[in-house]
Amino acid sequence: MFDILQSIYPWVKSLHVISVIAWMAGMFYLPRLYVYHVESVKKGSETDALFQLMERRLLKVIINPAMIATWVFGILLALTPGVVDWSAVWPYAKFASVLGLSGVHGMLSKYRRAFEAGENVKSGRYFRMLNEVPTVLMVIIVVSIIARPF
Repeated sequence: MFDILQSIYPWVKSLHVISVIAWMAGMFYLPRLYVYHVESVKKGSETDALFQLMERRLLKVIINPAMIATWVFGILLALTPGVVDWSAVWPYAKFASVLGLSGVHGMLSKYRRAFEAGENVKSGRYFRMLNEVPTVLMVIIVVSIIARPF
């Protein structure tokens, strides 16, 4: 199996990068939709329903599949011999950050359900601040994998 992973490594890495880009695009956009939803939409209005539809589709059609693909291809890369130096700190920093990003993903899913139920209690300011968390985690992930400072 490991020989196969080495032979398809460039393809797996390419698919991993593509899925990460799609996941991050959604992770940047969804909290922004929540800001607009909270600050400019009356509950129960036609616009409220439109925002809910946009948020649901973004999560179900783009963000969820992209996260799953990111994890699958990332695990395959980690299993490829010679790709990860397990004696270094960087793979663990990256893994912890990816877990954190997955946790934020889960929070965003929870908030979407709250909007759908008409039970959102979070402010636009909260979602603006939450919108910065994926950026910070992305920086840690990219620096960990490219610069490998630790």
